[in-house]
Amino acid sequence: MLALEPHTGMLETPHRDLQDRALGAYLGLALGDALGATTEFMTPREIQLRYGVHREICGGGWLRLARGKVTDDTEMTLALGRSVLRMDGVVAADIAEAFSDWMRSKPVDIGNTVRRGIVHYRHTGELEVAPDEFNAGNGACMRCLPIALLHCHGQDADLLQSSRAQAHITHNNAVADAATETVLRMVVCALHGETPSVIREQADRLVKRYPQFNFTGRRVENPSGWIVETLQAVFQSLFEKQTFEDTLVEVVNRGGDADTTGAIAGMLAGAVYGIDAIPSRWLKALDRNVDVACRKQTLALLDLACRHSGRDR
Repeated sequence: MLALEPHTGMLETPHRDLQDRALGAYLGLALGDALGATTEFMTPREIQLRYGVHREICGGGWLRLARGKVTDDTEMTLALGRSVLRMDGVVAADIAEAFSDWMRSKPVDIGNTVRRGIVHYRHTGELEVAPDEFNAGNGACMRCLPIALLHCHGQDADLLQSSRAQAHITHNNAVADAATETVLRMVVCALHGETPSVIREQADRLVKRYPQFNFTGRRVENPSGWIVETLQAVFQSLFEKQTFEDTLVEVVNRGGDADTTGAIAGMLAGAVYGIDAIPSRWLKALDRNVDVACRKQTLALLDLACRHSGRDR
């Protein structure tokens, strides 16, 4: 069980505490992405035979990444964050353009649902794809962190509206919406130092509403891009392990869509444990440009959140 209580002591103020957790979330997302990219689409058995236990950021994988490089999970998150900062809030038309520009840059990887959604926007100018009950992918959830940072002092209704504005550009599915919104609420709770039981309560509410998300049964191995399997694997790792490193190592060694399970687990565990809990060897291995972009965006989004809420930093 997750057994971490809120940070105290070394942190100077509540604002500093939130900042450290927010930095942990953003860098955690990128590190989970980079760590998981190596084992993406592998089975647990294949991972074991090749790496024993995969716990170092070394690149490779099916994308043949250089050490410390990231995939679409981090890149789309940064694209969303840039739009939010540019527009001083969530503007779906600008987010769609940001995603389109990102796809035009020829990213190293892009999911089929994301590609179809961006192409739909380019051809029609529409900011939502049609609802699709069979398309509950994890692509909107993986990139949602800027929404949590923007609304960390705000109202739940605003968080949900912003979540759906960015999600529906590529993913319009009630189950995927509920999952993404749960992750956002969990991140916000963690940013404010809520206890593990409060964070767990959000996941339990999702299961009560959609029982297919139940994560207390069988261990999910080789999780697919289906949001249900993604979050089952993430929640199992998050609530079973007691450190940032152990959470990420556990989830990416399940294989499957490991860059995305790693990214989502990384944003959640980073928010729970804070930046000081992230292994220094991982931070040193992360691509320098990605590291700088994540840190700058985090601080800028927190500033924007304070301005929107009328709070002082």
